[in-house]
Amino acid sequence: MPFRYFIKQLLLPPGILLLLLVLAWWWRHSRPRLARLCFIAGVGGFWLMSLPVVVQWSAKALEREPPLPRSEWVTLAQRADAIVVLGSGRDRGDLAWGTDQPTGIGLERQRYAARLAKASGLPVLTSGGLHYGSPPSEAKLMADSMLDDFGVTVRWQEGRSRTTWENAKMSAEMLLPQGIRRVVVVTHASHMPRAVWSFERSGFEVVPAPVGFLGQDNARPLGGWMPEFKSIWQSGQLMNEAVGQVGYRLFYR
Repeated sequence: MPFRYFIKQLLLPPGILLLLLVLAWWWRHSRPRLARLCFIAGVGGFWLMSLPVVVQWSAKALEREPPLPRSEWVTLAQRADAIVVLGSGRDRGDLAWGTDQPTGIGLERQRYAARLAKASGLPVLTSGGLHYGSPPSEAKLMADSMLDDFGVTVRWQEGRSRTTWENAKMSAEMLLPQGIRRVVVVTHASHMPRAVWSFERSGFEVVPAPVGFLGQDNARPLGGWMPEFKSIWQSGQLMNEAVGQVGYRLFYR
């Protein structure tokens, strides 16, 4: 895990952009033309990542599953047997809580899953393993939060997975033997195509329930052409998802 994490952070933005700026400084005397190209690519990459309009365009290309209409929430039990909520990491040791907590992204997914569960009566599975090897699992954190914050009791906790592919495979190990083959998958809209792809190949029929759409009007002044720090983080998440979608189709068949 540490090696995989290191490579991922180095090769994806902003790591690769910082590396380009370091190389620009290193080669400024020995290879000035190459240094200039590295500098332009590094600074230009950061500028593009900081624009809300670029986030909007990128997300629109990745968010291929439509939202689940509210009119269908109550009848979900006719189309599915369970709801699966995918983990998204955790926030470490917030002093206000005294314990690790689900991330803001995770809470978005949990809130949506809780609404679906209350409307449909479907049981819930949370999926997510140990974050960098230390307990509790993401599944346990989400299950506790689902109960404490949203009043929904989680029936199953899949607490071993580290990737979306493992989310699907290990959820299948728990649910398929119980005859549960139709699942509502809750995750973010840009992540949903990869999640659906993984769960279908694990033997499930999937009802996508995406949340957190970013490919809409960014509602910023000047159409989103002014840089924002938040957009850098969002662009990084979208880039990770784009690479993930390609990688899954190459390595998981």
